Amino acid sequence: MTSEDNPRVFLPPPLIFGGLLALGLLMDSGPLRFGPVSLIGIAIGACGIVLIALALGLFRSSGTRPEPWQPASSLVRRGIYRFTRNPMYLSMAMLSLGIAMVFASLAGAVLSLAAMIIIDRVIVRREEAYLMRRFGADYIDYMAKVRRWL
Repeated sequence: MTSEDNPRVFLPPPLIFGGLLALGLLMDSGPLRFGPVSLIGIAIGACGIVLIALALGLFRSSGTRPEPWQPASSLVRRGIYRFTRNPMYLSMAMLSLGIAMVFASLAGAVLSLAAMIIIDRVIVRREEAYLMRRFGADYIDYMAKVRRWL
């Protein structure tokens, strides 16, 4: 594996989610309103935190790096990865949407969804092409058995 052996992701996904969420929150800047939607947002955000902790733990125990600009040393297919191929991005989307809901920010929610589309169309597509090159039939088999998102 060389340093060139990676998905060539040029922008960290947390920056995409965080940047668009921050922009949305700024667009909707106003008083914090706490209500039933905020409670749902807290629950969704908390689930996102648990999900990313599980995914990162599996990467760590498999000896591979979670950063999408680093080479993959192994294909993680156990734990939460049996249900979704992208639990880290799913968790970032959940956290971003949950925060937007806590702050009752419609623009934050819409831009969180926009971040998800950008991640899907740009980042995930690059990663999948790289993982097919890197792991071949094993990754193609994994793709056939496990959905991209849910």
